[in-house]
Amino acid sequence: MTLPAANLLSDETSPYLRQHSHNPVHWRAWSPESLAEAEKTQKPILLSVGYAACHWCHVMAHESFESEDVAAVMNRLFVNIKVDREERPDIDQIYMAALTAMGEQGGWPLTMFLTPDAKPFWGGTYFPKEPRYGRPGFVQVLEAVNKAWQGKRESLTNSADQLQAHVSARLATAQPSAQLSGTQLKSLAEGIYGMIDQEAGGLRGAPKFPNAPFMQALWLNWLINGVEQHREAVVNSLEHMLRGGIYDHVGGGLARYSTDAEWLVPHFEKMLYDNAQLLRQANWAFAATGNELFRIRIEETVAWLLREMRVEGGGFASSLDADSEGEEGLFYTWDKDEIGAALGGDASAFFETFELAAPANWEGKPIIRQTPSQSRFELAHAEEAARMKQRLLAVREQRVRPGRDDKVLADWNGLLITALAECGRTFGRAEWIAAAEQAFNFVVAHEDASGRLPHSILGSRALYPALSSDYAAMANASVALFEATGNGAYIEQGQQFLAALDRWYSDADGTGYFLTASDSADVPIRIRGDVDEAIPSATSQIIEAMVRLASVAGSVELQDKAWKVAEHAAGRAAHQQYGQAGIVNACALVLEPMKLVMVDNKSAPQFIPVANRSPDPRRVDIFVPLGADGELPSLPGEVVPSTTKAGAYLCTGLSCLPTITDPAELERALHR
Repeated sequence: MTLPAANLLSDETSPYLRQHSHNPVHWRAWSPESLAEAEKTQKPILLSVGYAACHWCHVMAHESFESEDVAAVMNRLFVNIKVDREERPDIDQIYMAALTAMGEQGGWPLTMFLTPDAKPFWGGTYFPKEPRYGRPGFVQVLEAVNKAWQGKRESLTNSADQLQAHVSARLATAQPSAQLSGTQLKSLAEGIYGMIDQEAGGLRGAPKFPNAPFMQALWLNWLINGVEQHREAVVNSLEHMLRGGIYDHVGGGLARYSTDAEWLVPHFEKMLYDNAQLLRQANWAFAATGNELFRIRIEETVAWLLREMRVEGGGFASSLDADSEGEEGLFYTWDKDEIGAALGGDASAFFETFELAAPANWEGKPIIRQTPSQSRFELAHAEEAARMKQRLLAVREQRVRPGRDDKVLADWNGLLITALAECGRTFGRAEWIAAAEQAFNFVVAHEDASGRLPHSILGSRALYPALSSDYAAMANASVALFEATGNGAYIEQGQQFLAALDRWYSDADGTGYFLTASDSADVPIRIRGDVDEAIPSATSQIIEAMVRLASVAGSVELQDKAWKVAEHAAGRAAHQQYGQAGIVNACALVLEPMKLVMVDNKSAPQFIPVANRSPDPRRVDIFVPLGADGELPSLPGEVVPSTTKAGAYLCTGLSCLPTITDPAELERALHR
């Protein structure tokens, strides 16, 4: 098949790729046909990776990819392939690892030059059209790469072979297994704590990312080893984020990161995965501290998700753009006059609750944030603050909205389903649990004829096959929905997800899983999903799903399998634990799985409310109706709980506490 000399992105499932469908560049999507074109023509590949909400991706597109002059050079010298990193994280990870191995700092847009057989030989991130920022102009880069390819092809090919081998060794190969030990989590958490900004929270320096896997390591080390400083680091970090400019105080939800060290100026795109993980961790923090700030921010963020991020059918869109009307953050920022016009006489109350702030070099309008005293004022006047926000939101709704990436990603939705189910339990919000169920059903409804999940869904189209992260996240979502509803069908579905992982993603030795399916025909390296990005790695989510499903089912076989997979993952993570914190966190769950079985009166429960307001990432909660005589969950040692009277059975590993018959005692046990 010969591809036409034209832009071929107009019919893709990715909104990001479609954004580039009118470029004069002869873009192709990543596919076997595109790779075959490079092999046939012996042109090097220019690979451009980005995502719909990426500000600098838009800048480079406007400057270079929309330029007829630049496009003419690209079309003459290269086979040009555009990739949405959210649709193809497997491709993104390979070439981002290659760029890092070259000693360059990663980021998006990722601009890589590949040999015709897709091996990387040089690259960078954003290149301006004209020389500036200490960078050459993009046409200069294109011509220099072409000159090197024409004159030093053998040398570049040899270098590309070596770089490909390095990336493969890092991302795809097996390593000796490691014995699981509590010291792994302790060492990781202590290292992370040493990086914490004790004043502003988060990691020291700028830019500042939420980094949920790091925060979870600190939280688990508090739960398991009682290190109070680590709990306080997470609570302090969350408080600063939720008071800062990185949080959307008018509409709810967290931006992807702040460009400064104070959480003030966000990179204004909003990502589904950040907010899913924020909800979970803020829920833990609320349970541990009772701080109403966490409750309010959870409610605001869920309201935003339900209002602005749901697509038809109940799935959740991927992201909101940073830009509107060509300006980053314009939709979200305010000046004093706009606040006055929107609130009238209540503007003075607004400035007791919030402030408008901007650093010296910020060119846009000021950003809303809170000081600690203003946050306390909001909590004392919560209803008044909520009314002011609603009035500002109504005004903001009249502005030109940022673009929304409507594709529904199975793994990101799995993360949010889990968060909604858990928060719905904590706050008694049945509608949140119902929204989680709708999203779950939306993803499952798009299984293909052979029962395989897609990775991405956009309208009537879906991208198959899924990644292992999709099955893992949806398996964990199955358990969260089972805990929230008591519906055993969710556990059956979770077990089917694990069976699909075994069939399509397992390695030959049964010691781990690859990110891509065995029949994925267009991956240059079949990598393991070990590396955390903004979300925990696929491997870590698989291990967690195995542990949780084993606990629910009382399956010693599955528990042993989780242990085996965890040992091999720990071996691979041993020398790069900061990049694979998710694996260390998951291994901690394998070491000490917790299970709470509650025999309770469904119409007037005593123990279920205690468990609901005491979330713990280590624990699986199982409700058994009083008097039930059907299939009952087993406790360690294959003991079956008595259902003749209400009681709670709390087990860690192979040991259980004596039967708890007093809800107050269960409360103490869960917070011990």
